[in-house]
Amino acid sequence: MSFWPTKEHWSVDIPLRTEHYICPALEATGFVALTPYPGEIPTEEWEGLEYMDWKSGGDTNFAPLASADGTLDCRGFWDKGKTDKDALWTPNAEKAPTLKAYVDSIGANFGRVRIIKLEPQDHEQALKSFHRDDNNRFNPAGTGWVVRSWIELTDDPDSYMLLMDLDEDRLPIPSTERRVPLPRFARFVVDTQRLWHVVVHNSTTPRYGLITSVECTPHLQGWIDSQVPALV
Repeated sequence: MSFWPTKEHWSVDIPLRTEHYICPALEATGFVALTPYPGEIPTEEWEGLEYMDWKSGGDTNFAPLASADGTLDCRGFWDKGKTDKDALWTPNAEKAPTLKAYVDSIGANFGRVRIIKLEPQDHEQALKSFHRDDNNRFNPAGTGWVVRSWIELTDDPDSYMLLMDLDEDRLPIPSTERRVPLPRFARFVVDTQRLWHVVVHNSTTPRYGLITSVECTPHLQGWIDSQVPALV
């Protein structure tokens, strides 16, 4: 039988949002697609970084661009008594000026900024890593909810991010399944504390993507509005 989360899964203990601001664009479904990244990003900005052996969502390694204290650390900010905000750039960021400038251009308070390197995994393998993120531990009430933004750096059109909403027991609802394709420079913002998620990577080579924790504010909502596809 294929893996499926139960009430004993660690994600079930992660709380839902309480007294925090969330961007209206994310209220309905927890997801918003943006236009593809409009420029070019040199491959050395993700291939030439120092990666850490850190497992999340499959057979992964991560290159931290920003962390709680500016060191090459993949751990949650709560290990240093912080919520996932007010990050400091790491030495890797000096090797990735285009990506650093992109994160700065959002204009929002950001936390973890990382490049993920994910080895190939099919749907059944990926489901074993289905999870929700603990983005808002120690996040003071009345401030902005922390969500995550993505840029797909490699061209993986046969791969996809698998998303599902959750039921009253905080378990995934199969009927809400959404598959977000991952061609090069695809961009989107996800409330990963609300949505169960994992990437199904149908390939023979690793995929790379930029993941940024950002705080929801009216400014971030304005940025999202400026980045969504025009209605036709």
